[in-house]
Formats: sequence, C-alpha cells, structure tokens
Amino acid sequence: MDIQWFPGHMTKTRRQMAEDMRLVDLVAEVIDARIPISSRNPDLDELTAGKPRLIIFNRADQADPEMNRRWAEWFRGAGLAVLETDAKSGAGVNRFSAAARELLREKLAEYARKGQTGRPVRAMVVGVPNVGKSTFINKVARRKSAKAGDRPGVTRGKQWITVDAGLALLDTPGILWPKFEDPTTGLHLAYTGAVKDEIMDIETLACHLMALLGERYPQAVLEGYKLPKLPARAEGENEVAWGYRLLEAAAGKRGMRISGGELDTLRMARTLLDEYRSGKLGRFTLERPEELGGNDGGN
Repeated sequence: MDIQWFPGHMTKTRRQMAEDMRLVDLVAEVIDARIPISSRNPDLDELTAGKPRLIIFNRADQADPEMNRRWAEWFRGAGLAVLETDAKSGAGVNRFSAAARELLREKLAEYARKGQTGRPVRAMVVGVPNVGKSTFINKVARRKSAKAGDRPGVTRGKQWITVDAGLALLDTPGILWPKFEDPTTGLHLAYTGAVKDEIMDIETLACHLMALLGERYPQAVLEGYKLPKLPARAEGENEVAWGYRLLEAAAGKRGMRISGGELDTLRMARTLLDEYRSGKLGRFTLERPEELGGNDGGN
C-alpha cells in the first residue's frame, strides 16, 4: 500500500515557513507520540536553519507509557529538548513557557545585557497534519485562538497568537513532504489520520493496522474485541491476509454483518481506525527506538 498525499497548498506553506523562520527565536515541533519518527517532517531539519528546537511529544496519553519514556530518552540523547503533553486535556502544556525559556536561557541573558528585557519569546509551532498543533496552541494560550479539528488540513494560513507579554506563538498549517520513501511511514501517518481517508482503501489500511496490533499488542486486541484467541498467522501468510482474518474475527464478535449474513469488514475497518485514533482500544506506540539505525534526532 503506497500512500502519498501532498496537496498544493503545502508547497506554499513550506515557502512561507522558510521566510518566517527569521522572525522566531525557536521552533516547537509537535509530533504524535504514537509514531514519533513517522510524524516528523524530515524537511524541517533544513527549514529550521539551526534554530533551537523543542519536541512537543503530544498525545502521550494515547501512547505506550514505557515507549514514551524510551523515546523521550532517545530524543534527549540526540540533543533535543522534549516536553510530553496531551493537548486535548492540557496535561503538560503549562510547562511549555518554562521549557521554551530554558531552551533560550543564553539568548534571553544576552537580551537582558542589551537592555531588551521586555522582548517576548517568539516560537513557531510546526508539525505534520492532525498531530494536535492547534489544540496545543489553544491550551497554551488558554483560549480558542487557533482553529482545530480532527481531520488533516484544518489550519490553512499562518497566524500569530499572543499568549502573554513574554510569549508569542506562530501557528502554521501542517505540512508533509512530497514523497514518503518508506511505505511504512505513509501507513503510520494514515493510521493516525494525518493523511486524508478519502485517498485510501480503508479496508486494506485496517488490515495492516490490525496485523501490527496483533503482533505488538495482542492482549489489547483480544480484550478490545472479546476474542477467545487470535487467529494464528500461517507460515508464509502476508500481513494483509492475516490482518483481514483478524478483522473478520472482530467483526464477528461485534455482530457486524450485511444482508445474507456476510461479515461487514468495511464497517469493522472504520470502527478499528476510529477506536485506535480516539485511544479507546488502548495505549499503543507503533515505532520503537531500536528499529532505527542510529541516534540522530535532527538538530
């Protein structure tokens, strides 16, 4: 399943971000804790042009707690500051201002020496679509300033949001990159809703996700769909075929059938994606630090 999605407005957004980089002191990069690598735009390393970067580890409440700890350690080992948040509930968001100032401690001390003590910290908030950027900004600002939604592409233009006299945020539209070199990256982004569902075969996507959860979090699949046991993966059986059999088993337990008694696997596919994205199924992290070749978090 080769997923690619790069609407025209993203090219314009990338140019605008490059121009606006000179206006900010630091970049707050919001990533999805469930897919810490796939939700990072590799183009940002070039775009941020050496600016201090704070990784906002968002949706940490929906990710595997042990993996949150290991990923935070991995990013810090790569020289990046990390802040764990759940933008929806606001957990961790109140530490953002202090974390930003700590990252800019030397620069703020330099401003103070020059007598520029009243100058606010200006942060650009970036990230791929649907990682919770706008919700994060609204929680930091303690008001609804940025337009938020549960689908990609809600934010289309930049906007400055003044948090207080000492902090201003620049909200930017979510951007992907023109081509996902690794098909797994496209799948991971599709699972979390960073890519529009309309461009994909939802049933096939759900088969991939079900197989991944069946492999890494089998107990959650058993409990979530009240299955007595997982259908075993046959020798030589590919991921989609096994995932489809898991999908059928779940549809059967949920009583999802169409006329004639046939299992409604398409409805089950949509249900699986909804329950995964909302966190109803459990706390999952689909990527692990040891799967990466080296510790290079970008700087």
